[in-house]
Amino acid sequence: MNLENISNNKSFGGWHKQYTHQSEVLNCAMRFAIFLPPQVNEGHKVPVLYWLSGLTCTDENFMQKAGVQRIAAELGMAIVAPDTSPRGEGVANDEGYDLGQGAGFYVNATQAPWATHFKMYDYILDELPNLIEANFPVTSQRAISGHSMGGHGALMIGLKNQSRFSSISAFSPITNPTQCPWGEKAFTAYLGDNKQAWAEYDSVELLKAGKPSLPILVDQGSEDGFLAEQLKPENLIAAAKSVDAECELRMHAGYDHSYYFIASFIEDHLRFHHQHLNAK
Repeated sequence: MNLENISNNKSFGGWHKQYTHQSEVLNCAMRFAIFLPPQVNEGHKVPVLYWLSGLTCTDENFMQKAGVQRIAAELGMAIVAPDTSPRGEGVANDEGYDLGQGAGFYVNATQAPWATHFKMYDYILDELPNLIEANFPVTSQRAISGHSMGGHGALMIGLKNQSRFSSISAFSPITNPTQCPWGEKAFTAYLGDNKQAWAEYDSVELLKAGKPSLPILVDQGSEDGFLAEQLKPENLIAAAKSVDAECELRMHAGYDHSYYFIASFIEDHLRFHHQHLNAK
């Protein structure tokens, strides 16, 4: 698979790089960012944290705003941030910010016109990690995290594929997409009216179906404008308690949905994942 390097920036002794490649799964060109810590300069392979971003974001939002590089460099952890959807001419889109390009919801669409390109679940689970592990000095150890729509993606993909990851974390995640306006709109478009298919991508429903073996950390701001209508962390915690799952929800007074919130607590998340990556 051909990779085209489009940017390089040295940061905390490591390198932030952007690449494009032609995705066979998504049938379009895709861009991702990777931070390689300084340990790789000494010949070491490092584990990877996959970060999934939220609605309207690209690979750039997290890498530019979260301040993740300093701690990743200290811990010897690579960070991979993919785009949030397929893009480009010929890729289906919608006028709303919460559907289409920039709003892939990390599912495999089954409905026209989305099914041709919108297979973000397969891209994140298989194609992208295979690409990363074949082309960069990383191990097969993986953790997964994300924000908002990406928090939904991290929780859902991690819960459905527990042997593939060491730990899961999320900021302000859409925890119960089958029960909120964002999720209902996206799932109807991408998956049709089959509510059983919706449940396969809903973290609350996945938790109810069985106890996960992975530790989960969720951070949520109390002043998040989307908290009550869209995010519903109380549903996630209730589901986790019902199966005695290891899921910690931390509520933070005064914080909102923004990257100011993420930047305030991202160090905790990296150290959480580092602990569990080393335990495997």
